[in-house]
Amino acid sequence: MSIPRDTHVADRVGWVKLARVLSNVISPPTMFAATGLALGVRERGWWPGFGWGALYALIISLTPMLVILYLLRTGRISDLHMSATRERHIPYLTAAASGALVYALLTLLNGPALLRCLAIFNVVTLSSLALINSRWLISIHATAAGATWLIATVVFGPRVGLVVLPVAVLICYVRLYLKRHTPAQVLAGAALGVSIVAIMRLLGCFVI
Repeated sequence: MSIPRDTHVADRVGWVKLARVLSNVISPPTMFAATGLALGVRERGWWPGFGWGALYALIISLTPMLVILYLLRTGRISDLHMSATRERHIPYLTAAASGALVYALLTLLNGPALLRCLAIFNVVTLSSLALINSRWLISIHATAAGATWLIATVVFGPRVGLVVLPVAVLICYVRLYLKRHTPAQVLAGAALGVSIVAIMRLLGCFVI
């Protein structure tokens, strides 16, 4: 894979700067957190649904982000994008463990079924990404984008799915534009996210 466009600080201007900002803001933790909040409200209403969604978002998103910031601060990873596969092992495992923790809490406290499904998705997907990552770099941005689009479609309906789709496509394009991933890595990531959600749907998850 070629050198990413935003590797050097001097190159982070114009479209490259905008693409980097979009990549950092519309990140997997952000997508998972937003999806969790939406699913909590969808099943339980604004309150306590938002509270359940916030609990999910804090555990599933904040914990891995804090771990990544710690690894960045201590020099164990070179940047937030973690383009080297060896840098992704700990964040993936931390995220999978966070998914297991939030599932246990939601089950114990009788939390929303949709959020429990999302927690299972996180555990399965991030464990799969960790295994794939040991051999090949795959786009977790594309995985999260594809999954977010399909969850929005099956839970909230096709119209919402059509609103989310351009955002999902945009974030995949941004990863390609920044040369953080190859087309194969982005397509594989999106296919993984969509496939796992589709299988879970067939097994009875993400159903209102």
